[in-house]
Amino acid sequence: MRGRGLGRCPLCGSPVQPGTTIFAADLGSGVVVLRDVPAYVCQLCGNAAVADGVAATLEGASAAARKRNSLVSVTGWYEVEPVDEEINRW
Repeated sequence: MRGRGLGRCPLCGSPVQPGTTIFAADLGSGVVVLRDVPAYVCQLCGNAAVADGVAATLEGASAAARKRNSLVSVTGWYEVEPVDEEINRW
C-alpha cells in the first residue's frame, strides 16, 4: 500500500490509516499472540490488514512457537525477528 495511498477498507469502504493490531492464532497445541503488529486499520469499523512482509513475519513467529511446543506464547511485535527490515518502517 506504500506510495499508492492507503486506500479504503474492503469491509465498509472507510479510509484506513497506519496503526497496530493484535494477532492471535490457535496452533492446535497452543496459542500464539503478538501485540502491536503494524497494520492498516480502518478508522470506522476497526478492520486491520497487514502488509506481505508483516504476514511473513507472523508466519515465522507462529512456526517458532509451534516448534517450542508452547501452550501460550505472548510476544510484542518488536521482540520478533522480522523477515524483511522494510516492514518496521512506515
